[in-house]
Amino acid sequence: MRIATRAAAAGDVTPARRGPSFDLVSHWRIDAPVQAVWAALTEPAFWPYWWPYVRGVRTVRAGGADGVGAIRRIDWRTRLPYSLAIEVEAVECVPNQLLRGRSRGQLQGEGLWLLREDGGGTHVTYYWRVTPATRWMRWLTPLLAPLFRWNHDAVMRAGEAGLRRHLAELQAEARPAEAMR
Repeated sequence: MRIATRAAAAGDVTPARRGPSFDLVSHWRIDAPVQAVWAALTEPAFWPYWWPYVRGVRTVRAGGADGVGAIRRIDWRTRLPYSLAIEVEAVECVPNQLLRGRSRGQLQGEGLWLLREDGGGTHVTYYWRVTPATRWMRWLTPLLAPLFRWNHDAVMRAGEAGLRRHLAELQAEARPAEAMR
């Protein structure tokens, strides 16, 4: 909440219901078991190692054993000449299936990760309904919405590619250890 409060004091953030919102959907196909994909997605502190556009993740508040209640500040860079800082609170968790979070800060809204087994791999769907909270983004959204969508898609494609590489490396490291048993 600190980010939103500081920005609001500066007159740059308004409540999420003002301005245009985006419904963004991404689909990933990862050649790894659901459990491995879940483990990677539910450990955002490690996202900067495999997701090129994540600059940093800091835990603001720890959550329960299932992660619900945790708040993490995620610093993103983008394909466009701006960066974003958002805080995401985990609000619902069904292990290996569903993770829902609420964001606040420069982008406000709700995101939903859905995972399902898909022929030995994992199909991931990410839904995000988001409202720009910074004044410049709200003003430019009617004109630049297609560019904002393109940017989001590029960031998500890079996340998918990074997660594929990361999990393939983990699987490759595990194979020699299994062979030695």
